[in-house]
Amino acid sequence: MKILVTGCYGLLGQTVCERAPKSFLVYGVDIHEGNIVLPDDKYFSLDLTDRKKTLELLQDLKPDYIINSAAYTDVDGAETERELCWKINVDLVENLIYGARKIKAGIGHISTDYIFDGKSGPYAEDAHPNPIGYYGRSKLAAENALIGSSVDYFIARTMVLYGMSKNGKTNFVTWLIAQLTNQRPVKIVNDQYGNTTLADELAEGIWTLIKSGYSGILNIAGREIINRYEFAVRIAEVFGFDRDLITAVTTAEFNQPAPRPLNSGLIVDKALNELNIVLSDVVEGLHKFKSIYYSGSLVPG
Repeated sequence: MKILVTGCYGLLGQTVCERAPKSFLVYGVDIHEGNIVLPDDKYFSLDLTDRKKTLELLQDLKPDYIINSAAYTDVDGAETERELCWKINVDLVENLIYGARKIKAGIGHISTDYIFDGKSGPYAEDAHPNPIGYYGRSKLAAENALIGSSVDYFIARTMVLYGMSKNGKTNFVTWLIAQLTNQRPVKIVNDQYGNTTLADELAEGIWTLIKSGYSGILNIAGREIINRYEFAVRIAEVFGFDRDLITAVTTAEFNQPAPRPLNSGLIVDKALNELNIVLSDVVEGLHKFKSIYYSGSLVPG
């Protein structure tokens, strides 16, 4: 089975490629020139917001399935860079749908809890979306484009993704480790609740969906819901840092451009019980990540 991973330069895209079962032939595409995960003959540098070039690639490669991990993820930036956000999060997905119809490929798409308003979380797969920021609106539009299409698809919703990236791009966990390593005090919000998700477990979950032929929406995230401050404290404890460097603050104190869904989170019972996807609680996930972090590998030994 031939798989094309979009956004393979990012954390999730890298990890999906690294975690690919040996029985799959995996290709990657990203806008970046540099190839950091796949062999040169398996990597394509391309702007997927260009429909003509996207269609040409898909018709040449003819993948059986496309895993779309490409996204504009700057939540605050989306409020001012609306055109760019929409181009990447919606137009790109519509281009993939257009091409997938032509070659009869399936699409696996990654979405987010930001499609919800965060007033009554955690949310099941069938909860009613109500995004409160532009980023969330763009991600919901992409979901709706897939749902309304005639292609075979799945949508994997996740949140607070962390892991190791070969390109050095930080996420919440790696950023916090760097701050605490250098004895820098940090302020972390204590009123944003949700799941924390190890990229390796999400990647394994995505491959499970492809192997099982799953269709529809599925929540794939860590199985414990926690606020960001408590998550930061757990990180400090697992990695042996001084937790007194972490101060709890409210979201309102940061005065960020984009509103955040506060009482959020994703119910992952379906992933756990129906598909037997392995999803850790906070401390289990951090211990797995610790072994990855100190081994310098994307895959724990």
